[in-house]
Amino acid sequence: MRKQGGDVTEDTARVARLLERAQCGEHDEALRLADAALLERAGGPEDGSAGMHFVRFVALLVQGRSSEAIGAIDLMLESAEREGSMGWRSCALSGRAWQRLMIDKQLAEHDVTEVLQDLVDAEIAISGGIEDSVIAENAHTGIGLGYHQLRLYELALPSYEAAYAVSAQDGRHAGNQAMWQCNIATLHLEWALELYRVHEVADAEQHSLAAGRHAALAVESAGGPDARQWRQDAHLLAGCAAADGPHPAGAADAIQKYAAALDERGQRIEVAFASPFLAVALSRAGQHERALEVIERAVTDLPADAGWLTTAAVNHTRATLLAKGGGRSAQASLAYGDSLAEALWRQRQGTLHTATTMKSYDKLRKEHEQVARNAETDPVTQVPNRRAFDRVVETMKGSGDDRHLSVLVVDLDKFKAVNDAYGHAAGDEVLRAVATALTREIRDDDLVARIGGDEFVALLPGASGGLAPRVDRGLARAADARPDGALPSRPRLPTGPPPPLPHAVPPPS
Repeated sequence: MRKQGGDVTEDTARVARLLERAQCGEHDEALRLADAALLERAGGPEDGSAGMHFVRFVALLVQGRSSEAIGAIDLMLESAEREGSMGWRSCALSGRAWQRLMIDKQLAEHDVTEVLQDLVDAEIAISGGIEDSVIAENAHTGIGLGYHQLRLYELALPSYEAAYAVSAQDGRHAGNQAMWQCNIATLHLEWALELYRVHEVADAEQHSLAAGRHAALAVESAGGPDARQWRQDAHLLAGCAAADGPHPAGAADAIQKYAAALDERGQRIEVAFASPFLAVALSRAGQHERALEVIERAVTDLPADAGWLTTAAVNHTRATLLAKGGGRSAQASLAYGDSLAEALWRQRQGTLHTATTMKSYDKLRKEHEQVARNAETDPVTQVPNRRAFDRVVETMKGSGDDRHLSVLVVDLDKFKAVNDAYGHAAGDEVLRAVATALTREIRDDDLVARIGGDEFVALLPGASGGLAPRVDRGLARAADARPDGALPSRPRLPTGPPPPLPHAVPPPS
């Protein structure tokens, strides 16, 4: 397994900086620079790097250009596949999932399943580890955001925590560490909001306390050129977490101060999210009329893209404050809202069960596939083994394929002497060199297998008679690079015209 996080390349460090700028109010400039970078090294944007497509996606998202953001993520997925980057592929899959959730508020059950599958696939893509910490951070965060949008807090939290753990290793001292902590604090606050609405007060209070702890960590870990903005975000979340604590007046002052700072930066969704906490803090501090003013204005100014939970929290808080005045209509509205909250909580629990089942199934499937691959792979050379060779031979015999077949048999003379003189580790190196030389020379549809201790065979269906000598020459070049005394012999090549397929491939004895 590869380490989760490691050396940051120049390209990914540039991506990381642009991502921070996009999320700290400089989204227009980040988008301009990303567009320029995509054209800098490619013939067109579609040929650019997956990382820069990700910057475009985030910048467009912050600008509210959701449809264009989806197009950017599709290009990113194509680039990730082209680059062979499992980390960027994970980012693209999770980005597609949570952006779809943001656009399509009323997903059908089969649509939710597709979104969940994207998230599960994103997790599988990085299950072997990611060497670059910037990619690892964003991959974990993307998965966390997807589950978070589905209100699957239990599944989102480990991904956010993994992102923070990776960010603490890369030594860049950027604002990212504060951002991950802000994500975790926000998750706990939203979890608390839902628990309060279904009257799980004790659990809700515990999540408020957790939110406060993570907000404090975000303040401490903020760094880089955007440290001031990250601290403002974190202080706002800390104030929200303290709204139901022992000092509501102080919490209200903090929320008002830092909400104003975020409002100046144009972060209207974050300000809307904070408004019900401010109203609760004011009401608990004895400023009931002021609390009503705040929440009435929040209802009026609620952004269209505020999200379901923020919208529900604002309206629920309004109904709660109005019900304190004893109005029957307000009490009826609050009761109706509570019944909806309970139904939505049950729906959330059902989605959580579906997601957990899918994750377990896909993990089991991957493990079974790995076991099957291991059973047919030689552990020393990582080429197919005798079992895989026999299976392919039987399949070819029964396929009806009447093409001719070239067979290259490689038997290493004096291999025991190599092991005796240099040790088994050196012998394994010779075997790997032979396997590498053979696989480098063959075509995609050919097979190279190690069928015995020092025996290899290459099956070349439909190959001309000139291909086997070319493989022989490639092997000889690899052998020439070995130290004296560790040289494998030249392979023995079959002579004469290749026989018909049904009679051509009995396994060597």
